[in-house]
Order: sequence, then structure tokens, then C-alpha cells
Amino acid sequence: MSKPKVFCIGFQKTGTTSLGRALEILGYRASGYWEFRDFAQEPSLTMDQVIERAHALVGEFDAFKDTPWPVLYRELDAAYPGSKFIHIVRDTQSWINSATRDFGSHPNHLRRLIYGCDYPVGNEQIWIDRYEAHNKEVAEYFKNRPEDFITLHLNRGEVDFEPICKLLGLPIPEVSWPHVNQIGNKKRRMLVARILKKIKGK
Repeated sequence: MSKPKVFCIGFQKTGTTSLGRALEILGYRASGYWEFRDFAQEPSLTMDQVIERAHALVGEFDAFKDTPWPVLYRELDAAYPGSKFIHIVRDTQSWINSATRDFGSHPNHLRRLIYGCDYPVGNEQIWIDRYEAHNKEVAEYFKNRPEDFITLHLNRGEVDFEPICKLLGLPIPEVSWPHVNQIGNKKRRMLVARILKKIKGK
């Protein structure tokens, strides 16, 4: 019997990279934003295109996190009964601070489809409203589904293997939770990427 699909439906900048790595430690193959990156440059992008690709990816992977997976939870729940849903949230101000720091004012048509505008700088309240509305809608949708759904708060230290393994019916691994996308780690990875890009360009 195959294990149920795991959909991580907290918005980007809620520890999605670390969550994906944790699920890989638990034996899942995780899909994220990478498989949708080309959509960022597609001005005529529609949600139907996003949903079509998402369904194609469900056959290839076991777990799903980051943009655009969180906004597809209704379609995914209907199409894949028995799936598990993990919803990670964080304080609104820390979330928008992280979003503005990472996304700045860079155009992105996939984010436009989700937030109504491409980037958070200058559009902070629009992004905040969308983030908070999503969290409320998810809580309402899954309010009577504790066997399928869990909400964890990043700033309260709730994100760890124990509650997630309980939801998934798995033993807790004897390793620490992976903190993949901390600011220092991310800056180092970006520096390495820039150096490699320059080397390849020579």
C-alpha cells in the first residue's frame, strides 16, 4: 500500500525549504517551487495551467511544498483523498519582512497570480492581506479534520519532527530538525552560486 501524499500548504517564507528537507529525511520525494520556475516569466499564465502541472507532478513525487502548492489545497484534497496536509504559519510581520527581503521588487507572474501583484515591496499590505486570508481559509476548511491536517507555528517553536511524524504515522528520526534556509546559510549559497556563474562565464 502506497503512503498518502503530503501537501504542505503554508505560504512561502514559512520554513518551506526546511520542511521539504525534513520530509526527505522521512523518506518522501519532495516537489517545490523549482518545478514551476518557468511560470515566473509567463505573462499569460493562468491558474488552470498551474493546476494541470500540479496534477502531473503528483504522480512523480510524494510531498509538495512552497509556491504554488498552498493555494491548491481544495483541488488537491478533492483529487487525492486520504492525503495529509501540513500548514505552517509565522507571525505576519516576520513573514512580510522575510518576503520583502527575499523577493524585493522582482517581477514574477506566478506570484502575481497568487497575490495580485508580482512583488511585496510597495505592496506590503496586499501581500499581508492575502497571507492572512489564506491562513484563515485553511483553518476553516480543515477545522474538523485532525486526522488529515495539522497547523504549526514557526515562531512558537512548534515545527519539529514529533507532531509531523504523529500526523504521518511515522517514527521520529534521531536527527535534529533541518534549518536549511536561515539567512546566513542562504547568503553563503547565493555567494557560491554567483561565483560558479562567473567561473562558467569565463
